Amino acid sequence: MEIYKKQTFSETFKVYFDQRMIKILLLGVISGFPWVIIGSSLSLWLKEDGLSRSTIGWAGLIFAVYAFNYLWAPIIDRIRIPLLTKKIGHRRAWIVTMQTIILISLVCWSTINPTMNLALVISIGLVIAIASATQDITVDALRIEQIGESEGKSMQAGAAMAVVGWWTGYKLGGVIALNAADFFQASGFENYWQITFLVLGIVIIACNIGLMFINEPQSIIKSDLQKQTDRMIEHKLGASNLVTKSLAWITGTVVGPIISFFKKNGFNIALSILGFVFLFKIGEAFLGRMSVIFYKEIGFTKSDIALYSKGLGWITTVIFTLIGGLFAIRSGVIKAMFVSGILMASTNLLFSLLAWYGKSEVLFAIAVIFDDMAAAFATVAFVAFISMLVDRTYTATQYALLSSIGTAGRTTLAASSGALVDWLNGDWGVFFIITAVMVIPSLIFLYMIKDKLKLDD
Repeated sequence: MEIYKKQTFSETFKVYFDQRMIKILLLGVISGFPWVIIGSSLSLWLKEDGLSRSTIGWAGLIFAVYAFNYLWAPIIDRIRIPLLTKKIGHRRAWIVTMQTIILISLVCWSTINPTMNLALVISIGLVIAIASATQDITVDALRIEQIGESEGKSMQAGAAMAVVGWWTGYKLGGVIALNAADFFQASGFENYWQITFLVLGIVIIACNIGLMFINEPQSIIKSDLQKQTDRMIEHKLGASNLVTKSLAWITGTVVGPIISFFKKNGFNIALSILGFVFLFKIGEAFLGRMSVIFYKEIGFTKSDIALYSKGLGWITTVIFTLIGGLFAIRSGVIKAMFVSGILMASTNLLFSLLAWYGKSEVLFAIAVIFDDMAAAFATVAFVAFISMLVDRTYTATQYALLSSIGTAGRTTLAASSGALVDWLNGDWGVFFIITAVMVIPSLIFLYMIKDKLKLDD
């Protein structure tokens, strides 16, 4: 009979000192930063140029591309970037290419007046969103491939570090964007947002330099398994020629990852997983889409928002993401998702108190701290959950499929957030209560499937 001793808290915490965690942190920064550009920065840019809440809310539909990046994820898994792939690797080549497109888009934004060219502004924002969503496919794959398949605890710690990195890119990127815009505005520049986008372009360049310090594991087995699937499909087609080889490659690339996912989990459980993933963070998305507009309308300046929502929020997020990772390791990812879902619903109600009380820096700080705590717990549990479900043969495609379905719920439905506030006649308090209620269906869904999931937890 063997006796297993449960790790102490300090022993569990040591997993964060693995050097791979620093690399995963940087990948998270690269993934999170573009959301500052098409989220907070774009929203305030349009708001300060006189556009309505509804217009800003619907402009957020550009985030919907994140919900569909799984459609081209199979291509990212298999197509190589000419020349660049040989020099820096498959995954890194795709990331650098997408970062370059984002940089060019920022330069284009710096020359445009949104009130005169709203369609062009949104179109360029869509290009940034597509490039960012494409980049996320390979960033997530590269992150997962840093950890071995049987390293369950390291995978959950890696998920925590990825979330810390994402929020670092998003929060500190927001601090840079908002303070830069405030500085240029105070200095008398009418096109202060356009100049700010050039500053954000410098951050993009720095991210690309940092990427070169992340090694890319080369998996011959993965390539062999993909080719094996192609040969199996070709054999079923009953012939071997250029047409059947091409058809087998396309079918294996697109359908293979989906077949693998349903075969691993079973058809009913696989559908249940997809349903839960779609519902889990809808309420958080509604709140997040309108939060910066709410802060502005209640009377806070861009500097206030940068300090409390971005600066203070980043510190809170980092601390509670690491704690959330430890909680997920010690209690299991399923329990962590239940706890974080309840926290998300509860903390949204703090914004109702802020809305009813009026401008209060103390309430603002409390709401931000607890909201970021809940978001940190929820995100690290969610990322660990879907990371542990993927088949390494199709890492990029399966992770993109699961994460994009989650994004579909957040982006497509949350696009109506501005219209909902308008329908409520600007009653922010009721709006935040509604966002709290939105988390309940997902928790019911999770309870129904929790004992049937196959996780190496």
